[in-house]
Amino acid sequence: MKILQKKQDNFFARSPTLSTVLMVEKAIEEYSGEFNKTELWKKLPKKVMWQTYLVVLDYLENINKIGFDRNGTIAYIWNPLLTKRLSKIREIKL
Repeated sequence: MKILQKKQDNFFARSPTLSTVLMVEKAIEEYSGEFNKTELWKKLPKKVMWQTYLVVLDYLENINKIGFDRNGTIAYIWNPLLTKRLSKIREIKL
């Protein structure tokens, strides 16, 4: 009971650092469309706790930088050039 309570009190226990987010994002961009979650996690240049890694993946998916296919393969879908062009169109709000 005390362990669960301590875990709930420490909400930021699995909050990744910016360097971790950038490292994972760079790896996904490099290996886009090649690996699933577990395989990519093993390819990271530095060790990251699994729970922290999942938080990073959730964040990148929510900001539309990555996507998953039906087999669980991770793809980098962010396109800054397209975003820049779309932002110039008045009717589109980004």
